[in-house]
Amino acid sequence: MQTNYEVIIIGGSYAGLSAAMALGRASRNVLIIDANKPCNRQTPHSHNFLTQDGETPAAISAKAKEQVMAYPTVTFLNDSAVKAASAENGFSITTENGKTFTGKKLLLATGIKDIMPEIDGFAECWGISVIHCPYCHGYEVKNQPTAILANADAAMHYAQLLLQWTKDLTLFTNGPALFTNEQTAKLQKHNIAVIEGEVARLEQQKGQLESIALKNGSTHNFKVLYYKPSFEHHTNLHEQLHCAVNDMGFLAIDEWQKSEVYGVYAAGDCTTPMRSVAMAVAQGMKAGAMINNELASEAF
Repeated sequence: MQTNYEVIIIGGSYAGLSAAMALGRASRNVLIIDANKPCNRQTPHSHNFLTQDGETPAAISAKAKEQVMAYPTVTFLNDSAVKAASAENGFSITTENGKTFTGKKLLLATGIKDIMPEIDGFAECWGISVIHCPYCHGYEVKNQPTAILANADAAMHYAQLLLQWTKDLTLFTNGPALFTNEQTAKLQKHNIAVIEGEVARLEQQKGQLESIALKNGSTHNFKVLYYKPSFEHHTNLHEQLHCAVNDMGFLAIDEWQKSEVYGVYAAGDCTTPMRSVAMAVAQGMKAGAMINNELASEAF
């Protein structure tokens, strides 16, 4: 394997593969480095992606990789990028296995890691019956009794949105409710129950939620629960490169997927709360085109 590339892409999921396809079709010399840890690896189906609605994320990714690797200037490496630095005419990337590569341009498509609450059974259900996005998963569980694990403004956002999918909503605040009088009145208007007891565990079988058990001993039967987790980045490469993050903690980029560091681009879940395969693919395509444009401009 060579060590010098025009473009190095960190992350070989949907955004990274989409960018690699655009660059491969421009005959750019590209290296994709991927650790094979997609955030949706437990999710049974992907939706809102034209021609792929209902397909498994793994199947979409496998087909995408097969198509991308048909372009001979694209190379794929199963490894983890652990070090990044500026180098002569670009950037240097070192992997967990001790390999070092250089590239003129760098795309961070590193995704994010969801942080699960310390509730027994929660992680097992994540992406299966504990979900975060009604656009991704809501149709399959519409009109069912639905639980929301949230409080204050976050709970209100979920409540008003999810009424489009079901009128049978129950809020679990996992402690004292923090609603204003106006918010409480709105919840009552729509018959949305509020349960303040702390959650002890989720009763589940193979990721399928059966009930929510509280520390006070009560149990509430639900097959679907919405929750918006906090997150952390899979790597600190952006910090090593001195790339900025925005107020929400995502990598700061402009409309062309450019970071504030010249030559470093970012795409996919590490840049936006709008997390979906379709969004990642769109961002990756844009990033690939803009990187090629920048290389062409520099060489002209």
